[in-house]
Amino acid sequence: MRKELLPGEQVITVTRPQPRKLFFPGLLFIAGPAVGAFASAWIVRGEPARLVPLISEGWTIWLVAVCVGGVAWILLGYCLPRLLRWHATQYVLTSRRIIARYGMLRRRDMQIPLAAVHHVGVSQSLWQRILRSGNISLDTGHGAESVIPDVPEAAKFRNFVLDAIDELPAGVIYEADRAQDIAGDMPRYRPWDRGETWDTREGGRDER
Repeated sequence: MRKELLPGEQVITVTRPQPRKLFFPGLLFIAGPAVGAFASAWIVRGEPARLVPLISEGWTIWLVAVCVGGVAWILLGYCLPRLLRWHATQYVLTSRRIIARYGMLRRRDMQIPLAAVHHVGVSQSLWQRILRSGNISLDTGHGAESVIPDVPEAAKFRNFVLDAIDELPAGVIYEADRAQDIAGDMPRYRPWDRGETWDTREGGRDER
């Protein structure tokens, strides 16, 4: 990441989405092999033949193979992709911009200059409020809005963003204001117009 920084740019914080979505994959990662091992031992003891007389000893190896295949699919087909998807998602806040990166093989980046941010909002579901995560909304004017989903410690991350905006050099602010004037005066997005409950704090150029 440091190789991609602009001159004078510094990394403030690096984080990933709140790992609550890894709860069920983690549970299956532990329970899947345990259940598979128990089922395989149960099959080797000949218990299926007692329940269904049509099942002979020749079926044992195939039934065990099914158990092994099921455990392998749980680990490699369900748990691992979700872990890799979470690990490949990264939110980076620097002194000049916010960078959100998604994916490993198919990389997708979103970069937002802090000088273009008018308003920073945080929306939270019930579970997000309990875990103190939230969706960070960045209003960049002209009806444009970018959302960074499920940021851990959302309120603290928002404060980091606003502090970084306050510390931007005056020249950066001037260039952003000049670009706004050239683009024209257009209505700005306001989250409360949609009737949503947002935890917000104004920041950026509007406070200067």
